[in-house]
Formats: sequence, structure tokens, C-alpha cells
Amino acid sequence: QGQLVESGGGSVQAGGSLRLSCAVSGYTYMGNYMALFRQAPDKDPEGVAAINSVGSTRYADSVKGRFTISRDSAKNTLYLQMDNLKPEDTAMYYCAAGWRPDGLLLSLDRLDFGNWGQGTQVTVSS
Repeated sequence: QGQLVESGGGSVQAGGSLRLSCAVSGYTYMGNYMALFRQAPDKDPEGVAAINSVGSTRYADSVKGRFTISRDSAKNTLYLQMDNLKPEDTAMYYCAAGWRPDGLLLSLDRLDFGNWGQGTQVTVSS
């Protein structure tokens, strides 16, 4: 079973930036599709951004133009650059990974993912 470890969360003012990292270990990186999800208190989990094994990306409408997902295969690490943060971005952010032979799935559905990190908190103040 692979392991995902997030880091980079914190507290910022509205308009600020943060970069989340998700270090991947313990299983084959190539062939993985990955995503970041978030969950605010009393709200359902939301898929934020996804990336597949060839680097194609997909974003939730709420973060398009502000967030950028990327991956560094050499470092086995996933990144989420978050710019122009808003108070409504406040949530616990989770890294998720799945595996298929071609790794081409681009999904924001949490049911498609079998491996999850422990989460990192992002708080944006107005």
C-alpha cells in the first residue's frame, strides 16, 4: 500500500498564495492518477484538481484560473499552487491517488481513489 504525505498548508490572508505538496512513496508512481480534494466543516468533500500520468489536468470551476496542479515524477511529488486565495478556500486539503495501467483517468470523484493522505489545513482570512 502506498503512502501519501501532504505538507504546505497554513494560514494566509485573502489574495495570498500557498503551495501544497504531496510526497508519494511505496508504490509505482507512473500509471497513477492523482487529485486534491478538500473538505470544509459541515460541507461535503469537493474535488479541487486532478492530474493523470501524462500530465493532463482538470479543475473544479471554483478554482479555475487560481489553482495549478503539477507533478514531479523524479521527486515522486504532487503540487498544488494556490493563488488569489479566498476565505471560501478554507478547508482541510487531502491528496489522493489511484492506479490504472495507463494512468489516464482524470477524476474529481473521490470514489475513484483508493489511497489518501492525512490532510493539511488551509485557512484564508478576509
